[in-house]
Amino acid sequence: MAAVFLAFALIFTGCQKKTTQAPQAAQSSEKITKIGLVTDVGGVNDQSFNQSAWEGLQRLRTETGANVSYIESKDESNYTPNIDTFVDQKSDLIWGVGFMLGDAFAQAGKDYPNQQFAIVDYAYAASDVPNKNVTGIVFSAEECSFLVGYIAGKVTKTGKVGHVNGISSPTMETFAVGYYAGVLTANPNAQIMGQYSGSFGDPAAGKNIANQYFAAGADIVYHAAGGTGAGVIEAAREQNKWAIGVDMDQNYIAPNNVLTSALKRVDNALYDVSDSLRKGTYVPGSTLLYNLKNNGVGYATTGNHIPADVIRDVEAIKAKIISGEQKVPATAAEINALFPGKYNLPAVN
Repeated sequence: MAAVFLAFALIFTGCQKKTTQAPQAAQSSEKITKIGLVTDVGGVNDQSFNQSAWEGLQRLRTETGANVSYIESKDESNYTPNIDTFVDQKSDLIWGVGFMLGDAFAQAGKDYPNQQFAIVDYAYAASDVPNKNVTGIVFSAEECSFLVGYIAGKVTKTGKVGHVNGISSPTMETFAVGYYAGVLTANPNAQIMGQYSGSFGDPAAGKNIANQYFAAGADIVYHAAGGTGAGVIEAAREQNKWAIGVDMDQNYIAPNNVLTSALKRVDNALYDVSDSLRKGTYVPGSTLLYNLKNNGVGYATTGNHIPADVIRDVEAIKAKIISGEQKVPATAAEINALFPGKYNLPAVN
């Protein structure tokens, strides 16, 4: 996958800003590569994207002998010191997980022009990181969220479903918009309850919000909230309702109550990019997109909870998304144009 992704630097604006120059491949050769991972506030055991990132590096260590380690960030003030620690340790590549580290990694790229960095869920313009030493990894989260939303719309028996998001941002908006669009495509009359929890590391908040939804008649709740989502799954288990996981297959947390999960293959991204550095094919400063077309996102069927006819429908619509026949909205403006009055989360600038 890395060879394919690294051949194409893509263009983004805003949080997905333009990358206009084709960078030169970094000089390296196959060797024991030293990789450092700075987690977001959810921590490495968040059962979500931080954990998935660490699993990717653990696989790299197992298969290639790479020297991998992580430092957990307890709050935003830890980002820069944690980055500095890995620079002092002479890491070959330093990873950040999550858009919240975007500013810290941009500054680190300027402060350490000879150090290679990479970050999940963020991308930079050349003006942001003039040294071209920070690689951005982005995912079409709206696509996998659309698929699990479509499943929720087909499976719900009450016609009411919920969504718990993390911290308001353009990246997180894509999760919500994709989910709403999927639900409404499958079930135009469905009622969707949604809100931002304001955190990626507060399971109690996630549980409280999910319980409110269940009390209001929802029978399925999708979370895109990192560690906060653990509370959503716990609420579903206690109430014997359905939860939908995110980032990694979360069925193992509550096998009888996780309907599906929106898969974001953060593990594959970290493995692919880190291994390219070891092989000498790494292209610094590029922006790499993982989507349905290249199997960078998807949905889980673990537990066999999704009816066979629904899976057939989902696979058909997945093929249409890949071909471009089915358009998936990614912003509040786009979904409001498709389903006026249905999206109830505040737009993100």
